[in-house]
This record gives sequence, structure tokens and C-alpha cells, in this order.
Amino acid sequence: MGFVDELKWRNMLHDIMPGTEELLNKEMVTGYIGFDPTADSLGIGNMVQVMTLLHFQRSGHKPMAVIGGATGRVGDPSGKTAERSLMTVQEIQYNLDCQKKQLEKFLDFNCGKNSAEIVNNYDWFKDFSFLDFIREVGKHLSINYMLAKDSVQSRLETGMSFTEFTYQLIQGYDFYWLWKNKNVKLQLGGSDQWGNIVTGTELIRRKDGGEAFALTTQLIKKADGSKFGKSEGGNIWLDAKKTSVYKFYQFLLNVTDADAPNLFRIFSLKNQQEIEALEKQHNEAPHLRLLQKALAEEVTARVHSPEALKRAQETTDILFGSSFEEFKKLSEEEIEDAFDADITFKVGKEIFSNEIDAVSLLGEQATVFPSKGEAKKTIQGNGVSINKQKWSLDKKINAADLLYGKYLLVQKGKKNYYLIVAN
Repeated sequence: MGFVDELKWRNMLHDIMPGTEELLNKEMVTGYIGFDPTADSLGIGNMVQVMTLLHFQRSGHKPMAVIGGATGRVGDPSGKTAERSLMTVQEIQYNLDCQKKQLEKFLDFNCGKNSAEIVNNYDWFKDFSFLDFIREVGKHLSINYMLAKDSVQSRLETGMSFTEFTYQLIQGYDFYWLWKNKNVKLQLGGSDQWGNIVTGTELIRRKDGGEAFALTTQLIKKADGSKFGKSEGGNIWLDAKKTSVYKFYQFLLNVTDADAPNLFRIFSLKNQQEIEALEKQHNEAPHLRLLQKALAEEVTARVHSPEALKRAQETTDILFGSSFEEFKKLSEEEIEDAFDADITFKVGKEIFSNEIDAVSLLGEQATVFPSKGEAKKTIQGNGVSINKQKWSLDKKINAADLLYGKYLLVQKGKKNYYLIVAN
């Protein structure tokens, strides 16, 4: 299957310049995507572009990732309502190094002619003087052309600095330089990048009379219209130090039935026949959440490792199982990773020096319940477990109940888990 057809059935294609598909069907094409070094890790949202490059390479073409050492110093205004704070050279370099290591995990850099390549646009900008830039690049694109871009139009009322205004010229020159020096004929990106990408094709045409092409993919939004890639705790990162493997796995495992089919087509490397068969099984028994499980397993193993996936699954089984003996096998780090801030309650360790009743602990000290009355009512209804044991009003809690001398696992109903931490 051709690359464009691959994107179409996966519902990833957004826009494509005329002639692009014909070029891709005619020859092996080098195409690139730029990655913005605003953080020291890529997020799950960036995986859409990683998957685009993966499918591009699997279709027989040569993928290139451009790390924005130069553009990162300016900041892309696309989709932004306010100007971003400028980062230091040291911050940008650190972020670049971290992102490069992540990208090297996904693409094949040793497969012959279409081996992947990573380049840094600072390499061709570092010796480019301002005067040379405005003579060689700026004169080819009019102010009217630049003002017409959506990324500029959306900021005319709130204001845009000259720094951000020039961003499209810098990204456009990236494409020109890569076309001229690396035989890059195609730039890919998210749909918000269309304006910046076609600035590059226009610069190539006006400056050298050359021809280049553009293709954009859909920006992922959830069925409710919200942005994909964020949880209540913030961004979902690919770096396990920023988002634990367990939380990464759980995030994918808990996507909605409305979102699961679209996300699985985007993030899976399974072929069309395999995916459509799994979708059919999922629709016949949605309660089994087959798509969510397949999505969480495949992506977690690819981003982290099969071993890390296995541990995340074991942690899930332990947390939602019935044995406190199994729960005790988790390390302190694994326990804290499994509970977000909104379901973790910190209390003074001194309250466990003497016995304390569950109503006072859960309805007053830790506020798992909004009131002591609500806590009492639920405990009486047999709806509270502590350390995997059903709790009654007459049972007391003391320091001996604390795992590692600090943790207490509380369950309200069948699915609501909380962690009490004694400091």
C-alpha cells in the first residue's frame, strides 16, 4: 500500500499538495518533520508525527527528523495565543539531546538507502548573519504573503513580536536548505503547520525555480473536542521519569470507547486487515475493551519496552486485585507512581501513634469523604476497604497498618482507590 493510502485508511491525512502522491508513487522520496525542543521529552501527542515518519519509512521512503536547535530559539507561534518565553542555549541543547535519544528508538537508522536521519537546523543557521538572511530569504516573500498566514492572523489583535513573525521564514528556509543540500522534496507535519510548510515550497519556487511538496496529518482531538495527550496531572510524556510507565499504560488503557478506534488506527503498526478484525471483535463485545488493551500494550512496549509493559500490567493486576500480600510486593516508587496527586492524601504520622477510627481518618484527616457523616454511612454499608480488607466502624487503625511505615491503601466502592501517606 502506498504511503498516502496508508494515511487515508488510518484517518490521518489532512491536506496534501497536488502532485505529492504521484511523486511518492514514482520514486523513493526524502521527507522530513520538524520537532520543537520546548521540553526535554516528547509527549504522546508527538507520537502522531513519529508514526507518520514510521509509516513513511515502511512505505519505502527516507524519513528525516529535524531537531529545531535554531527554530527553538524563536518559538513557533502556530496555535499559540501568547508568545512563549525564550529558552537559554543550554536549555535548548539539553532538550535536543533528550529528544534525539527518543527518536532513535522508533526509526530504523540502518536499513540501506531509506535509513532514517536526524539533523539539527542550528548547523546551517549558526553562521548565517542577519543581513545575509534578510537579503537571501526575506526579499523573496512579501509582507502581505506572511500576514495572510493563520498563525499570524490569529495574533493580530493580541500582538506578535517581530521574532515570532519571522518564524515562518526560518522554517521556510529549513525546507529550502534541505531541498538544496539533502534532496528533500517533501515536508510533513500536523495540520497547524500547513502555512509554515507551504512557505518553504514557495521559497524554493521563488528563489531557485524548484518544486517541493507538502502533506499534513490530522491533529488528534478526543471525541469530546479536548486535546489528546493530557491527563488531569498534565502532559503524558514518553520519558518514564516524567510519566511513569504505569501511568502511561493506564492513560492508554482508559481511553473512551469513542476514541479507541481512531487512536488505535493511528498508533498501531498492525495492518488494515488485522485492525478491522479487531475493531469487529471490539464492537461485538465492547465491555471487554479489546481495542484499549491492544492500544495500551502495543504503544507501551514500543515507547518503553516489553519488560516495562509487563511490570505495568502486573502493577495494574496487583492494585485492582484482592490480595494485600501482592500489594506489599510493590516498591515505594511503584506505589506512589500509581496514585495521582488528586487521589493521594498526606497526613501527619503522629495520628497513628494511637489508634484512630476510620470515620475520623477518612472524613476529617484525609478527606477521602466530604464529611465524617458520609464516611460513616459508606462504612456501615460495607463500601470501604483498607489494605484490601473490608472495614467496619468498630475496627481501629494504627501505625502497624502502614505499609513501609507510611502508606495506607483505601478503596471506596469497587473502582475508587486512594493512597494515604503518613509523613
